[in-house]
Amino acid sequence: MRLARGGSEDMAQGSSFPASLVLGGVAVPLIVRRSRTARRLTLRACAPTRSIRLTLPARVGHGQALAFLAAHRDWLEAEVAARLLPPRPFLPGSVVPLAGTPLRLVDAPVRRVVRADPHLLVPAHDPERFNADVMGFLRRQARLLLTAEAERMAASIDRRIAAVRIGDPKSRWGSCSSNGCLSFSWRLILAPGFVRRAVVAHEVAHLVQMNHGPAFHRLAEQLSGAPHGPARAWLKDQGAFLFSLGALA
Repeated sequence: MRLARGGSEDMAQGSSFPASLVLGGVAVPLIVRRSRTARRLTLRACAPTRSIRLTLPARVGHGQALAFLAAHRDWLEAEVAARLLPPRPFLPGSVVPLAGTPLRLVDAPVRRVVRADPHLLVPAHDPERFNADVMGFLRRQARLLLTAEAERMAASIDRRIAAVRIGDPKSRWGSCSSNGCLSFSWRLILAPGFVRRAVVAHEVAHLVQMNHGPAFHRLAEQLSGAPHGPARAWLKDQGAFLFSLGALA
């Protein structure tokens, strides 16, 4: 399940574009790419990389691209405000929505992160190490839960998963390779259950149908037990929030 549509792209060469744009009083990195397949100039505020991405068709010149940026400045200001949310590092006192259960982070005299509902006990460190410890714990929890859910769904349709991988991808919430390896974003552990299960079901369904046809969508919704429209809408609306969690800058 994709975060955003990709394409055949190359990084635009040269230093004639600014490294960042000041939008809403904040310097936001500008990533310029020239695409062999793009038919028009496009702009996107990218929550995973906290940047502005400008895609240029092969024949578009530097001056035209700069004019396009200037003409869309007001739109970019609004997009940055809506999609590039302020970083929300995991700090003592903040609340983590772990698989639908809100847990308050507490610095404690423990050697490793320990769940003690309604708290998550975290070794007392400097803010950066505290944040890293929480993220490590969440990734481990994501691996356990997503693997269990994927294997249960796969068994229900008599399919075998080669492996389950957990990462922090920038373009997909999940994926399925041709050899049956499933990959998921650890951030799904922070999403509501119906969203997480929809992504898992989407990828498990690819073990049967490596396409997005009607039969695929019927199977994916059968596996999760619910329509996937609400989950897609939630990710579109709240995906930027998920990427702000754990961000330091």
